[in-house]
Amino acid sequence: KRFKTLLKEKMVQHIIVLQNTLEHQSNEIKTKIEAINDSLRDIECDEGPYIELIAAPVQTIQIRQFKESLKSAVSGAIGEDNSYDEQKFLQIKEIIERFSGREGYSDEDKRWRKIVTDVRNWFAFSAAEKYLSTGEEKEYYTDSGGKSGGQKEKLAYTVLASSLAFQFGLEHNRIKSRSFRFVMIDEAFGRGSDESTRYGLRLFEKLNLQLLVITPKQKINVIEPYVQTVHFVHNRDGMESSLISMRIEEFQKKKDR
Repeated sequence: KRFKTLLKEKMVQHIIVLQNTLEHQSNEIKTKIEAINDSLRDIECDEGPYIELIAAPVQTIQIRQFKESLKSAVSGAIGEDNSYDEQKFLQIKEIIERFSGREGYSDEDKRWRKIVTDVRNWFAFSAAEKYLSTGEEKEYYTDSGGKSGGQKEKLAYTVLASSLAFQFGLEHNRIKSRSFRFVMIDEAFGRGSDESTRYGLRLFEKLNLQLLVITPKQKINVIEPYVQTVHFVHNRDGMESSLISMRIEEFQKKKDR
């Protein structure tokens, strides 16, 4: 009876907590992907294509067997017969031994543990470019191979902004005024096409990222609509630099003189 009590109240409960924790983390990824996709759909103001992120469940043997072993270990935990309890004990014992690292297999079990408990490995991530008006798929991306320069830039900005939004916990149309969501972008940002640069800036704006764009006066006309303040750095003689800060409206007036 004591064995039965310990099994149900301790070991099975620990497995249930682990299973619920991993499932919660998995659902969080799905929720965040959905929130990011809301922003991606809103970037295109016309009926042009937009990019949608896809998180599909993976079917690798390691992940599938691990999830099945957790499910099997906790299913029917209210059973009454002793053979059932013994079976559950052996199932749970096998899971615990792999987590602890079996003798002679410690490195293998360590790698296994890292794979199966990182829920990001439960998904295969890809992206699809779809038409806003019909939802019809235009392009499908598992990587950027074979794509045009503009497509690669657009996909790169999408992945960058999505990862930042995921890291900062940002959601579409929810401005966290007291949260730190600062991103600094250097002059490489301006090397792409004007269209892809605007796409990236609109995406960053939709995700409420705080941007600092560093550029040697490249694509100023493209960047201006998305900034509020300009810090103009000037070095006349190559010795000391001066910094002048001004609102974008003042900068535009000075620039047009």
